[in-house]
Amino acid sequence: MNVLEYAKGVEKLVDPIMVGQSHYMQKKLAKMPVWLQKKIVTSAAKKADKMPFVVEPYCTFLFYKIPVPERVEKFMPDGFRPAKSAVFEGDAEKYYGIVSMFRIHTSVFWGARAEYYLMAENTKTGLLSWVMMDYISDSISYDEIHGLKSPDVKAAVMTTTCEGDFVCEMRNASGTKKVECVASLEKAKMRPLNERLWIEGNTSIAYGRLAGQPDGDLFSLTFYPEEMKRALDVPLKDVSHFYVCSETVGKFGAVLDKVVSFPYAQHMLSDSPGTHTHYGSEKALREAVEKVNFKKIKTLAR
Repeated sequence: MNVLEYAKGVEKLVDPIMVGQSHYMQKKLAKMPVWLQKKIVTSAAKKADKMPFVVEPYCTFLFYKIPVPERVEKFMPDGFRPAKSAVFEGDAEKYYGIVSMFRIHTSVFWGARAEYYLMAENTKTGLLSWVMMDYISDSISYDEIHGLKSPDVKAAVMTTTCEGDFVCEMRNASGTKKVECVASLEKAKMRPLNERLWIEGNTSIAYGRLAGQPDGDLFSLTFYPEEMKRALDVPLKDVSHFYVCSETVGKFGAVLDKVVSFPYAQHMLSDSPGTHTHYGSEKALREAVEKVNFKKIKTLAR
């Protein structure tokens, strides 16, 4: 199997009709207690431990340098600590908080999301890890605290224009959480990415204490490493407007340091809730991808 065949295989696992049915069922299940929702989701995950996960083109990241990492330690789940990382190959390592903005389609939900991460080290495995602190979406979602969560954003904007601008406008009903960004991509240049951050980090993803349980609810993405090898380095002067507000963003004296955009779709398989695949190296990840048999994969919605 190669990158092309893998991309086609992941896409074929996504059925828009089944996604619609998932949204319909979520409205009914959301009325149940969170503990019962978790029990239902965990039971379903035992039968389908992977979810097709397609991030659509122009997923964009705002990297904020955190000057005092000790101030974010209390938000880390058990077994994680703030860690330095470089964004592009050859860059200096820094402590980062990250806002990601993207459209996604999976076998369960389909829509726009904005997520806020802190970079950390898993002290048990030594892996660089993305710790999700907060998120908003115009689609359904799931996490340990909220269970099956209804959309908290209406009228989301996540698009590009014919003039080469990436545009994101998302806010929840109360206005306490919002992300707005306009970035010109015309002068952005493709650069090799730091492989530890993008490849290793995406096999070790956890939830912070505001979005999950203290144990982090660790999960992994399964993908060809080439999906994370290079991206656009967007000049800061071309990010003409950006505004981020949530329970965590902006509290740490963070300063925008890098802007990254992926001008292509990324095709992955995500661990279903309650499951965790451990790779530990790029070699192990590649070997796992090459052994994937799409005919045997059953998703949460199938």
